[in-house]
Amino acid sequence: MRRLASTPSLHPAIVLWMMVGLAGFCLLPWYGIEDGFFNFEWLFDGYPFDEDYAPALFLLLQGKKPWLAPMGLALLLPLFLWKRRKNDPLFGTLLIWVGAAGLLWFFLQGFGISIRGWNFSFLNGLFGELGDRQFGMGYGAVLTGIAFLFLLTLGIAARGAVGGDVFVVSSVGLIIGLVGLFIFMPILKMLFTALITEEGGLSIVSFVGKFFSGRIWSLDCLVGGSRCGVAWNSLLLAAVVGVITTILGLVFALIATRTGMRFQRILRALTVLPVITPPFVIGLAIILLFGLSGAFTQAWAWVFDVQPTRWVYGLPGLLIAQTLAFTPIAFLVLIGVVEGVSPSMEEAAQTLRANRWQTFWTVSLPLMRPGLANAFLLGFIESMADFGNPLILGGNFDVLSTEIFFAIVGAQYDQAQAAVLAIALLIFTLSAFYAQRFWLGKKSYTTVAGKGDAGVHPPLPRALSIVIGSVAVFWIAVTVIVYVTIFYASFVKLWGVDDSLTLDHYVQAFAVGWNEFGLHWKGSAWDSFWTTLWIALVSAIPTALFGLLTAYLLVRQRFAGKNAFEFGTMLSFAIPGTVIGVSYVLAFNVPPIEITGTAIILILSFIFRNMPVGVRAGVASMSQLDSSLDESSLTLGANSFQTFVRVILPLLRPAILAALVYSFVRAMTAISAVIFLVSARYDLSTSYIVGRVENNEYGVAIAYATALIGVMLAVIGVMQLIVGRRDIGRRGHAGVQQVQVAGGG
Repeated sequence: MRRLASTPSLHPAIVLWMMVGLAGFCLLPWYGIEDGFFNFEWLFDGYPFDEDYAPALFLLLQGKKPWLAPMGLALLLPLFLWKRRKNDPLFGTLLIWVGAAGLLWFFLQGFGISIRGWNFSFLNGLFGELGDRQFGMGYGAVLTGIAFLFLLTLGIAARGAVGGDVFVVSSVGLIIGLVGLFIFMPILKMLFTALITEEGGLSIVSFVGKFFSGRIWSLDCLVGGSRCGVAWNSLLLAAVVGVITTILGLVFALIATRTGMRFQRILRALTVLPVITPPFVIGLAIILLFGLSGAFTQAWAWVFDVQPTRWVYGLPGLLIAQTLAFTPIAFLVLIGVVEGVSPSMEEAAQTLRANRWQTFWTVSLPLMRPGLANAFLLGFIESMADFGNPLILGGNFDVLSTEIFFAIVGAQYDQAQAAVLAIALLIFTLSAFYAQRFWLGKKSYTTVAGKGDAGVHPPLPRALSIVIGSVAVFWIAVTVIVYVTIFYASFVKLWGVDDSLTLDHYVQAFAVGWNEFGLHWKGSAWDSFWTTLWIALVSAIPTALFGLLTAYLLVRQRFAGKNAFEFGTMLSFAIPGTVIGVSYVLAFNVPPIEITGTAIILILSFIFRNMPVGVRAGVASMSQLDSSLDESSLTLGANSFQTFVRVILPLLRPAILAALVYSFVRAMTAISAVIFLVSARYDLSTSYIVGRVENNEYGVAIAYATALIGVMLAVIGVMQLIVGRRDIGRRGHAGVQQVQVAGGG
């Protein structure tokens, strides 16, 4: 998309978005289709005159919904720009006014009408009493809103913002619009309830009393009391987990990229396993191994003649479970960063007579700081927001995420208390975010430039290789034991009672048969399995795309409000899934965005919950790409869109893979948010597993989880083959030029 040219005719981009908006206004149903967004039977069921399927224009021609008329007129106003040049002051100003006014009226008429009528009295006086309820937006409304947004960004670009670059300005506008609509609006609606009193009114005094309660901030455990507040528990757990997962992620990234250890492939596979395991399953395996009746606990008690204890419940068990679960996130972020450190810099250090230790500590490790900071931030936030592990293993060690869950679904049903707890959690996560920015400072970590780099990474110090190799072997042993337990438990009839082997759990979940209609999916798990698979695949691509596009804007572009922009893109990751789920229900259960109970709300929750991983992975990798690559592309005549697609993205293959893999597996294994969003028609695997656990059907739950692990491993392998690896022209360790196959080519 090129800059708006100084042309005597109407610019093609303006024509495009006018046509998109008019198509939505005149041709497509304005309100949502009751049978589903992806159902097109309305084309043969009274369209376009039936009020349920009528476009806005046809509703107006029938004398209905007069408040829609201003948007149709606004879409025609850019015609006044015919034969006006870009440098005409009216050009950008008119587009800005059309886009801004159109969006304002679009949302005013949407949010101005509730299910029961007008929300604002002046609208009632202007248009009269409503004879029918308001319905959610449909195809037509969505296209019209998008058209107004991009007309606004075209006007801003025409006024010279970001050098008049239409692609950059439009990208910023798109991300801001999506983040505002699907992150800020639901969260603000949820947090607004923090001010609500038990009588239904609003009170700041009530909020302050709840926020500073001893249940949240007590330090009694430091002065002989029984326990500390849930906020301090969460902070301690998250900080320790963040440090441990970052160290382990670096260890595994070094082994994968800087050593020739034979178990590299095994390590790569095993580091991915914990993150693709559905929730509760690792917790159940830890209980089966280290619980009061666990295999290791009983063996330890028998060998040393001691009384078994419940030591695994609380902080120790949570550290084990979260370390297993979140280390792969750090590994996925760090492997691209470690791989991207230029060997020429390390070779230069050795040329200046630095030994291996000095080279590693003074050159290699400092250049990895962006990745280390991002890995810690993700581990910290993941631990803060984790819900499944604390629910299973928390014991008396309460944390914010479970307190929020019980405040919402427990007997108290106190949404205001849940919002207060969410604010406390947000304070911690934002503090970690700004601490990370302070630690990185304004230093440059660029290592991949436009010129060739065919060097070879120097060997790691021998002592360091021995240490990280030992850690990796221990990790492999623990992980293998955990997953052998999971696999074995799926075949045991009833763990601890009847250890006989059986296939009944798999048959109950995944039985297949034939009937008069052909193949019949008899197992009880098939519906949730197919639904989860297609929703996860559909949501993974936009998650990675929006994440990497956001990273490109943050690293490569300068624009007003950049810090607020970055904060907004990370906000969803800092909020527990339980709050995300409830806030989505509150925001999208009523017009104008009425999508509760549909597949769309699940897809949207996955996209905007997981997008920050793509952002942080992209930022970490892009920080190492010299800006001269972009400048060279632009100098040779490419625009910013072509530069992003043809130059930047091919060098971000590790970040693309990280974003795709993580978004897919998170969608397959998410529970804390979707437990509120699933419906009878769109049930997900994790919801099914939780139901089996609640019914004490552990065998079926673990069998289903085992099958999911196999499916996700296969899909991840396919993704890795499709994405490929970036080629930065380096020799292999044997000194032979290494040719990377990119994208299967």
